[in-house]
Amino acid sequence: MAATLIAVIFALALGHLAPGLAGLVRRHDLYTHWLRWLSGLFPAPGGLWHGRAGVLIGLLPPLLLVALLQYALHSPLFGIFGLLFGLAVLFVAWGPRDLDADVAAVIDAEHADARREAIVRLGADPARGGEGPAMIEAVFASALRRWFGVLFWFLLLGATGALLYRLVALSAQDDSGEALSPAARGAAKRLHALLDWPVAQAMSLALALVGNFDTVLAAWRDAGGASLRLDNAFLGAAGRASVRSEIAEETSELIEEGVAPGNAWVQLGELPELRDAMSLVWRVLLLWLAILALFVVAGWVS
Repeated sequence: MAATLIAVIFALALGHLAPGLAGLVRRHDLYTHWLRWLSGLFPAPGGLWHGRAGVLIGLLPPLLLVALLQYALHSPLFGIFGLLFGLAVLFVAWGPRDLDADVAAVIDAEHADARREAIVRLGADPARGGEGPAMIEAVFASALRRWFGVLFWFLLLGATGALLYRLVALSAQDDSGEALSPAARGAAKRLHALLDWPVAQAMSLALALVGNFDTVLAAWRDAGGASLRLDNAFLGAAGRASVRSEIAEETSELIEEGVAPGNAWVQLGELPELRDAMSLVWRVLLLWLAILALFVVAGWVS
């Protein structure tokens, strides 16, 4: 558990201190080339590759290789090699781009075209023109795909879990998974939704703990969070509710300080919803790390 915490902290720090290295190793071209090679190996229609099992054919070889290395490196030299291997896999699976930088690019955009491009990089719909609710949903959806999905499965399964999540996410995307048949890509999307569901639930719970619990809980329940549907809409709803609560509190504080109600929103700055959404994402991540640290300390004490 301590090695897991160390790997997570180092992966986060390295991504911020060496963004050039992160951008170089997180392009994930190797997996895309692997899928294209398999597609060329089985060009004829029919067979397992062109069915729903095609995604498993693409996933199993790299996952088995990483699982074997993870097992082999677990014990030598007190697990130091295993720690370094886990750190390397987690670092590659994270991202691919820095979420903070993408959010800052939207906020700091100097003109409409630059903001539209930044919105696309963030993962939001540019057709909605940077609407507050859409931007909030994009921040939490991106945090799920870039950070928390990888982290959750890394905590459960180690390096194999981190790679599993990233490769399934790539398989479900239109660009990286283009070599897959429609049936295989559909299976990849369902598998991706299955992997996302517990992560989104854990994020929603943490969001309730770091924000307004009653507000987040009500939004989560109204959006179907208590059901077993593989639909993560409840995370976006919980995020919107939490951001609204944060902005309401900030506005109230400004009014108490003597700021006129009409000027309070102006003093919050441009796109306060986006800023608060990113702040909440960081607080959720810090809560996850704090809980992990408590498990580490409990293990040492026992």
